[in-house]
Amino acid sequence: MAFRAIAASPGLAGKLIVVLAIGLTGAAWLAHRHADVAGDDPLADTATATATLAAPARDAASQAAASAAPASESAPAFRVETAVVEHSFSEAAQRLGLDAATTARLTRAFSGRLDFRRDLQRGSEIRFVFRNATNGTDGADGASEAKEANAVSAANAGAPQSTASSDDTPVAIRISNGNVSHDLFLYRNLAGKAFYYSSDGHAAAPSFLRYPVKFTRVSSHFSLRRLDPVTHRVQPHEGVDLAAPVGTPVQATARGTVTFAGWQTGYGKVVKLENFGPYSTTFAHLSRIAKHLKVGQTVSKGQVIGYVGATGWATGPHLHYEVHVDQVAQDPLTVDLPHRDPLQGEDKQRFAQQVALIDPLL
Repeated sequence: MAFRAIAASPGLAGKLIVVLAIGLTGAAWLAHRHADVAGDDPLADTATATATLAAPARDAASQAAASAAPASESAPAFRVETAVVEHSFSEAAQRLGLDAATTARLTRAFSGRLDFRRDLQRGSEIRFVFRNATNGTDGADGASEAKEANAVSAANAGAPQSTASSDDTPVAIRISNGNVSHDLFLYRNLAGKAFYYSSDGHAAAPSFLRYPVKFTRVSSHFSLRRLDPVTHRVQPHEGVDLAAPVGTPVQATARGTVTFAGWQTGYGKVVKLENFGPYSTTFAHLSRIAKHLKVGQTVSKGQVIGYVGATGWATGPHLHYEVHVDQVAQDPLTVDLPHRDPLQGEDKQRFAQQVALIDPLL
């Protein structure tokens, strides 16, 4: 009877088989569908794309940064060059490539502090601080003190910096004679004018030039009692005689007004100037006076007023030069020459900062 019961229920078994088959088929279909959804998910695509693109982007940024970074440390903003005097200051300066105009400017700047003919000796050392041309585009005279200070700071730090000079005008100079040294620093003041100053802020170049002519030697010194070579009498020699070839230009040593231009006994052809303050100057034994020079005319420092000669009481070609202070003759080689006013206020503070930064380079 059991056999017949089983045999009699084929519908139930079939139903079970069908249900089982349907279950297996559904499971397979769901598994396949799940796989398809995962593959089409836009978030998955975005994540994959982001992961794929991020690495190359970082690589490109790294490469750009690497290419922008300097391959090696940049050259400093300043350079220091040294020359040892063999014959003269101008010879030493020209050996370093300074042109004649710059050399003359430095000579004038030191004229109130050093007599190059007397004080500069063979073996004296001259140190120049220059701006490197690759670190700036403006001339030294066009630099503001702030730029100079920043540039020097960068030079001390060894960092690249756009500086205020690309020419060969030294921004600082030191002349050493044994244990004695003289320093000058180039500074453009707030009024826009550039001058050389000593480290304490006093203008280096005096308002007076020390010498009015390029001479070969001092043929006769200032003296209150001298035997005159022409009159053979002992009398004051109230100036200094500077020997030079006939025709050598004679310059006004300071701004002034012409009070006399002509011939005087003893002096020969002579020019006299009333300078500022208590100063007056005399230029005698000229071969000729500069054309168009006349009484009452104002002349500037360095202006040619005549030419060396041997007119009047003279035994050879030379310039007789006198300096009077309050109408009293003084030795032109040693008289204290007036200077420009020292730096004050903000100029003084800015200059002091600049000196503190540049001085270690000397």
